[in-house]
Amino acid sequence: MAHIIVVGNEKGGAGKSTVSMHLATALARLGHKVSALDLDLRQRSLGRYIENRLNFDAMAGLGLPTPAFHELPEIDATTLDPGENVYDHRLSAAVAQLEPDADFILIDCPGSHTRLSQVAHSLADTLVTPLNDSFIDFDLLARTDAGGEKILGPSVYSEMVWNARQLRAQAGLKAIDWVVMRNRLGSQRMVNKEKMERALDRLASRIGFRVAPGFSERVIFRELFPRGLTLLDLKDIGVKQLNISNVAARQELRDMIRALELPGVEPDF
Repeated sequence: MAHIIVVGNEKGGAGKSTVSMHLATALARLGHKVSALDLDLRQRSLGRYIENRLNFDAMAGLGLPTPAFHELPEIDATTLDPGENVYDHRLSAAVAQLEPDADFILIDCPGSHTRLSQVAHSLADTLVTPLNDSFIDFDLLARTDAGGEKILGPSVYSEMVWNARQLRAQAGLKAIDWVVMRNRLGSQRMVNKEKMERALDRLASRIGFRVAPGFSERVIFRELFPRGLTLLDLKDIGVKQLNISNVAARQELRDMIRALELPGVEPDF
């Protein structure tokens, strides 16, 4: 049975596709069979990332480890019973097809609320929510007072995750391991950063998620996308000496994967 990882956040710009690509590729490098689905049917950032990788690798002949990307199958709406949703069936059909041959299925969700995203969350064994270190992004999880110190109540995304957890419980499935990943952290110790840390710690115990480290803000992530590369590919393309920033980013990736506590995974790269 494949372990399903869903990368979700209903706000764009949190680095979901960068996290998805690095996580899926790292798992492939570690010898796991990884299948990937992109539920942003319009922008397809993860799909384009993997396409770029395949095109670059075909030209360079490097044989880079790559997750297997799959499109959602089409479903004939006339075959559905009244009230059934075609998107439910597209995603469930894709997962059913991939599960027998995959160790991990990674699903990258769009930065907005969609039916596909909602269904994907209910399928997650591990839910990864990248979050920019900002109270604008925190508002997706919970409402706070003006000082950012007191949590007033859960917000829209947390309520969706709660609903997904309820659906899994009703189906007798294992609870979602929800990991909120602090992404695009600045290097300086700032008051806002400390407030975010305290707020996340308080909210984690209240609504049930774990906090994990993500990636710091680095220019290299923007440079890697056109060739479909990740931090782990730099030596393969001839970079003999990694700079300090690249070494630090690789360590962040190791820390991130360890924090996810995925079954049978030890990041020894």
